[in-house]
Amino acid sequence: MKVYQPKVLAFAGSLRKDSYNKKLALVAAKAAEDAGAAVTYIDLADYPMPIFDEDDEAENGMPETARAFKQLLIEHDGFVIACPEYNGSVTAVLKNAIDWASRREGDEDALLAFSGKTVSLMAASPGGLGGLRGLVHARVIMSNLGCLVLPEQKAVSQAYEAFNEDGSLVKKLEQLAIQNQGSKLTEMLIKLNS
Repeated sequence: MKVYQPKVLAFAGSLRKDSYNKKLALVAAKAAEDAGAAVTYIDLADYPMPIFDEDDEAENGMPETARAFKQLLIEHDGFVIACPEYNGSVTAVLKNAIDWASRREGDEDALLAFSGKTVSLMAASPGGLGGLRGLVHARVIMSNLGCLVLPEQKAVSQAYEAFNEDGSLVKKLEQLAIQNQGSKLTEMLIKLNS
C-alpha cells in the first residue's frame, strides 16, 4: 500500500532579498519536511505579476507567471505562508498573487488553487506586534477562498534582531513555535488524507 506523503508549498509575501519572512518560511518548511512532507519553497520575486486588472485579463489572459504560481498551488496539499505586515494588513504582492491564482480558467472548478487546502500562517516584523494585524487579514482571505487555516500562528517581533546568521531564530521558543507550525501542517495533512 502506497503511503501518502503530503505536498507543501512554502513562500513569503515579500520580494525583498533579505526578507525576514522568507527566513521564517524556510524554518517552517524544513520542519514540515522533517515531519514527512515533500516541500517546495518558492520566492514570489521569481513570479512577477502585473497588478490584477480584469480588462487586462480579458485582453491578454492570465500572465504565464501567474499561471505557473497557480499551478504550484493546485499541485500542493498545503501552504506555509509567511506574511509581512504593511500598514496593518497583507502586502500588495501577496494579495495580488492570490487574486491572480483565484481566477478561473476554462471549465475548471472555482477556486481550484485554494479550495480544500490547509494553510499555516506566520509573520515576522520589525514592530512590536510582529505582524499580528496582517495575520488577521491573511486568515480571513485564505478562509474565504475555502482553505482550512490552522489555528496556531506565530508573529515574531523585532525581526531585525530575531535571526541568527544561519536563518534560525535567536530565541529558542520562537524557533520551536515556527518549527511546530511546519510539523503541525504536515501532521494535519496526513490526518486529513489517511
